[in-house]
Amino acid sequence: MAGRIRLLLIWFFIAGVQAQAQYADSVFPKPDSGYGADGPYLVDRIGMVDPYFPGEEIEVFYPNGVSTPVPTIFFCHGFGGTFSYYVYGLWQFLASKGYAFVFAPYPTTGASIQERYDILLASFRLAARSHPEIIDTTQVGFIGHSFGGGAMFGVSKHCFTENQWGEDGRFLFSLAPWYAYDLSPEALTGFPTDVKLIMQVYDQDVLNDHRIAIDLFNHIGIPEAEKDYIMVRSDTIGSVPYLAEHGLPGTYQDFNALDYYALYRLVDALADYTFNGSEEGRVVALGHGDPAQVSMPPGLSSLVESTDPQPIYGEEHYEFPCSALLNPRRNFCGSTTAIDQIVPRTFRLKITPNPAREEVQINLPAGDRDRWLAIYDLHGLLVLRRKVNSGWEMVTIDVSDWPEQTYLIRIGSAFGKMTVLRP
Repeated sequence: MAGRIRLLLIWFFIAGVQAQAQYADSVFPKPDSGYGADGPYLVDRIGMVDPYFPGEEIEVFYPNGVSTPVPTIFFCHGFGGTFSYYVYGLWQFLASKGYAFVFAPYPTTGASIQERYDILLASFRLAARSHPEIIDTTQVGFIGHSFGGGAMFGVSKHCFTENQWGEDGRFLFSLAPWYAYDLSPEALTGFPTDVKLIMQVYDQDVLNDHRIAIDLFNHIGIPEAEKDYIMVRSDTIGSVPYLAEHGLPGTYQDFNALDYYALYRLVDALADYTFNGSEEGRVVALGHGDPAQVSMPPGLSSLVESTDPQPIYGEEHYEFPCSALLNPRRNFCGSTTAIDQIVPRTFRLKITPNPAREEVQINLPAGDRDRWLAIYDLHGLLVLRRKVNSGWEMVTIDVSDWPEQTYLIRIGSAFGKMTVLRP
């Protein structure tokens, strides 16, 4: 039944003449040319029965009408994000530009971390074997978010070294990565030197410590010229929030300028540089602070680029700090001191009652301007977003019908954690 519902939902949105991703931004239009602009292709889909995750499908999205194999991007999703619809905008965009996009789900429960990695790797290899008429494994990219952002390093290393994928071009794009397993220090430093890398983090991420990304970025065996570290910053334009949070990229409908200009534009340029040798693509993707790389639409904060990235918060700011015992690379985390000159010290929210069953009251930090309160589940999915007017001291939220679990709460640089229990 779950598989049938999934298929119906997918085809509701992409059957026949495929629609472009729903863009919900009243302030900034999408790019209409160059990197980040939607491509000319309609998008087709192939669903394969997944032998490694019963009841699910391995999916290949590709440009309609292709007659020869095309460069292919393999996506490692975040924990719990087993439905490709959650990254509809990303695969729709990339396939419209002429690339294939492979989405392989792995189980959220009932599997170890290593088993999830093994499922991702086996699924990607199966897709490539099954559809050589579409997938060109000599030109490949790997994109991963959160759990997948850490997993893609070990998974891609196997594909690069054991299958020789990417002999004519290969890149990595990691988004807010979680801990990286199946990756010895020697394996990380011994990455093929022709790989290109963008490491991207978000200033209002409260889940994954930036030190995780910094460690991987600093120690991977890729020349400095072929990698870059990018932090996306949040803004509020009028009453419209642009929140650089763990949930980026946007899902099936909440696309805005951050998705197109901070993510899609850079992926587009990185693919052009990697697969076609474009100098313009290199400057936009790996420009080491060039205005063509970091500039955003007027009014939005520029991207923050660094080849020597430093953390902006202390480890206590994050649900998953770098030095936690769960991180197999915890000895590589480096300094745990935040840069107080860049952001104010963290304020911990007071939440009562906690645990809660009916409603919670959140005491807010003082503020002289309107702000946005955001609540996430532990998969990083946005549960609630509410505007908080200046001068407010408390917000009451009804949680009587919320699922029983722990939630993360964020407003500005303040954060907290609450647990909802059911009677």
